[in-house]
Amino acid sequence: MLEELSIEGLGVIEQASATFHPGFTVLTGETGAGKTMIVTSLHLLSGARADASRVRSGDTKATVEGRFRLSDAGGAADVADSIADPVIAEILESTGADVDEDGSLIALRSVTSDGRSRGHVGGRSVPVGVLGRLTNQLLTIHGQNDQLRLIKPEHQRAALDTFAGQTVENALATYRAARVDWVNILDDLEMRRSRSRDLAQEADRLRFGVDEIAAVDPQPGEDTELAATIRRLSDLETIRTAAAQSREIVTGDSGSVIDGLGQVRSILESTTEDALVALLPRIAEALAVVTDVGEELTSFVADLPADADELEKLLTRQAELKALVRKYAPDIDGVIEWRRDAEARLAVIDDPAHSIAELEAAATAAADKVADAAATLHKRRRTAAKSMATKVSAELAGLAMGDASLAVEVSPDPAGTDDRLAIELDGRRAHAGSAGADRVEFGLVAHKGATPLPIARSASGGELSRVMLALEVVLAAPTSGSIMVFDEVDAGVGGRAAVEIGRRLANLARAHQVIVVTHLPQVAAFADNHLVIGKSSGARGRKPQTSTVRTLSRDDRIAELARMLAGLGDSDTGKAHAEELLATADSEKANDAKVTPKRAGAQTK
Repeated sequence: MLEELSIEGLGVIEQASATFHPGFTVLTGETGAGKTMIVTSLHLLSGARADASRVRSGDTKATVEGRFRLSDAGGAADVADSIADPVIAEILESTGADVDEDGSLIALRSVTSDGRSRGHVGGRSVPVGVLGRLTNQLLTIHGQNDQLRLIKPEHQRAALDTFAGQTVENALATYRAARVDWVNILDDLEMRRSRSRDLAQEADRLRFGVDEIAAVDPQPGEDTELAATIRRLSDLETIRTAAAQSREIVTGDSGSVIDGLGQVRSILESTTEDALVALLPRIAEALAVVTDVGEELTSFVADLPADADELEKLLTRQAELKALVRKYAPDIDGVIEWRRDAEARLAVIDDPAHSIAELEAAATAAADKVADAAATLHKRRRTAAKSMATKVSAELAGLAMGDASLAVEVSPDPAGTDDRLAIELDGRRAHAGSAGADRVEFGLVAHKGATPLPIARSASGGELSRVMLALEVVLAAPTSGSIMVFDEVDAGVGGRAAVEIGRRLANLARAHQVIVVTHLPQVAAFADNHLVIGKSSGARGRKPQTSTVRTLSRDDRIAELARMLAGLGDSDTGKAHAEELLATADSEKANDAKVTPKRAGAQTK
């Protein structure tokens, strides 16, 4: 619930604060006193667009601070566990906002005179969108604009879905999942069709490259090894002569190094001189090294091409590799990598599972699945529409609308000629939108037997107010604990209808905290708490007008109701009439409480 609201520098309000209680709170005051600024301040806390013109003349910024009670936890450790709303809990955790030990949370919004806006939650600075996301979980604000939204089909459909609850919510979730799959397939199919020529050209280019590389069949590192071999063969005869002469010296038939070392070993082995014998290991080591060198020289000479034709073949191979490198990569290893990537891309382009024909078949199957899900959703909405129309009509009867009733029609939403998301629903082409394939329309039946007419064309402002209130009473029945704000929901009504609006609001407040801005004494009389917005001007009008907010005692309420009763003010007649009005409201509230016990979860004073 909302416990406190503080406002500074907003509109005509210089500085004001108000304390709110559970149940039904009414805000009254003279025209121009600033009642709408209370609602405006709550809109700002709900993340509404900041309007610099709302900042009080002469002030640099406007500030709105609200204290909301989230739970009745007795300690800080219990607060987080006691917050049932997962959205609120997630926001508090992600922002690091602090909740007071009594379970209350402070939300603040400021707007400067140059239009800049700031939001704070639990002592932490947050984006205005996050502030609005949190407070919208707590606050539901209804004003003239909300009545205008009520005439739009999408808002009527949302109201029906809210009434239907889990049965439609589950069907809608199934439908949306099927629709996402269908749209993805259609997008892929459309892309395939539009890009089929580009994909064909890409595939031809990739295949040519793969085939060209496969024909040459390069091996990893081949270009480097080939270049080294060619360098050797370019001076083949010089290399052959040097290698052969070296081999002859080392291993030749006469006078070779090996023979010489062998003779030295024999001579040393025949002597008894220790110093000479000590040289034998080194001679043996030298002999082993020279023998290895001789073998390597022999192998090298044997591997050299016998003629220049071998060099020509290697140069031809090198030219083939260079041609690939110029086209595909900086080196042969890069060429081999390009081939692998090209083959993988071709596998995707040529995958039969992604062919246009198979995608078309998949799209047809997905469309059938969407149509089935839409039909289930349509059926459940129609069932809920009948129940909703009955309950809202019963509320309208109690709001002095005579025999008028509400009709809720659910029909297929017509699809355009070229609508790619068209399905068949109830034998008609319907557009499969994100919220289903249904068009929901509220109609007002003026009297029994009359033809329902769309409320957008047939309902007056006062009737729209009452329809919205009746809807809110019906929609709020299954839940409890939220904060509902009504800005002149009683506009355009009076007499007995005003009394019935007061009764409905009082009954609504048995499960919710209800805050109402009103100009009707019949409505104000049903309130549990009464706040009055006053106004005053500076001496001789030199200072801007200032508004104040104060809570009324019962005697003060009588005086305020007397003022609202055609300006009767402090007259005995006015007070008597106001006392009678309060007594009647108290009596009817007591009778309603006996008939409809307080719903579970409702807050008490």
